[in-house]
This record gives sequence, C-alpha cells and structure tokens, in this order.
Amino acid sequence: MDNVLPALESLRSQAHHLAAWGEELARRLLLGQRLLAAGNGGSAAEAQHLTAELVGRFDGERAPFSAISLHAETSAVTAIANDYGFEELFARQVRAHGRSGDVLMLLSTSGKSPNLLRAAEAAARLNVTTWALTGPAPNPLASRCDEAVTIQALSANAQECHLVALHAVCRAFDAEVGRRGISGPFPGSRP
Repeated sequence: MDNVLPALESLRSQAHHLAAWGEELARRLLLGQRLLAAGNGGSAAEAQHLTAELVGRFDGERAPFSAISLHAETSAVTAIANDYGFEELFARQVRAHGRSGDVLMLLSTSGKSPNLLRAAEAAARLNVTTWALTGPAPNPLASRCDEAVTIQALSANAQECHLVALHAVCRAFDAEVGRRGISGPFPGSRP
C-alpha cells in the first residue's frame, strides 16, 4: 500500500494532460473520428476497459462513440501474429483502421513493447495522433508518441494508476460532450 500513494501523486501531477486528452477526444469523436487502443496483458485489459466506456457509457447516458481495442479481435490477432509476427500485431491493424485525425492510445507499464512501438510508427505515417500511458520515463514508447503520461512507480502500481487515468479521461470526455450539448456523432460525418 505504501507504493500506491507515490504512484497516485505522480499521476496527479499530470492531471491536466488527462483532462486535455478527454476534451480533445470528445472533439474528435464528435466529428466522427475514432479511438484505437492497444496494450499487452493487463494493459490490454485497461485498453479494452477504455473502449468499453466510450462505446457503452461512463457516468451517464449518451450516444455511443467509435472506439476499438486492437487486441480484442481474436481472429485478426492470431492471423496477424501467425503470418507477420507478434511485433506487427498492432501496426497492421493501425494501417487497416486508422484514419487521419483518429487517436491511438497505447498502454504499457514498461514502455518498451515492440508491437506498441511499431503501432506508434504506423500511426505517425497516417497522421493518427498517438498518446501513451506508461510506467516510468524515459521510455521508448513515451518518446515516440505525440504525448505521454508516465507514472513514476513500480509496474503494478503504474498499472493501477492507468485505470484511474482512463477514468479521468472518460470523465473529461463526458463533460466536454455534455458542455457541447451534443449526444453523439453527426450521421455521415466520417469520411
């Protein structure tokens, strides 16, 4: 328990990034863009939690928004890993699903996962904005993404803070959607 408080303080010091991410994500998804998210292991579960909050709901009733967990489609995951290797797992999906203006959220406690690093590189070539939620900095993933929130903590405690961070993003997202008085994307707004 003694390790949780310093981890939360590390996160608290970056709360302004989380609020900005939630607001920016709301603006983009209201225009018909989408969120792509990925992680490995426990970070995959966290990424899927985030997409579920956006497609479903977080605090209150609202329209669903497009959010895809890249690790959650098992047939694509196993086919890509088998045919192209695990390092290409997310990059290939980013190239398939990512469009200019979308956001790719990458979660990793180490910040060193080759499949996430390649996904960030693929996203950059497509003008997909990349955000990283990682453990201690410096790390390669935080360096390769457009923005990063890094938790200065042990791996398990960083991952605990990632859930708190994702809920903060969702709360800011819902607040921005509510502030705009819009219940969801405009039909046909996505190119």
